[in-house]
Amino acid sequence: MMTDTDSNAEHFRIEFPCQYPIKIIGETDETASSQIIEVVRRHAPEVTPDQISTRESRNGNYQSMRVDIIATGESQLKALHGDLMALASVRMVL
Repeated sequence: MMTDTDSNAEHFRIEFPCQYPIKIIGETDETASSQIIEVVRRHAPEVTPDQISTRESRNGNYQSMRVDIIATGESQLKALHGDLMALASVRMVL
């Protein structure tokens, strides 16, 4: 018997490869930005500057970075998330 949860999981299944946006929120710091980009490129080497956008918080203490990658699979996304969260300056990865 299929439950609503099973039905929703089937409905929202991601088909790889696909374009996948990642949002990283962390401290505003030039070193932090370059570390984040280095980690992203380790997992998605094709990322270009056109696929990266940043925005500072109102008080300038934090910045959000959006990076559009071509995701190749769930294992790539999990590894990327783990490596980004391991950076001291990163507070959140969405």
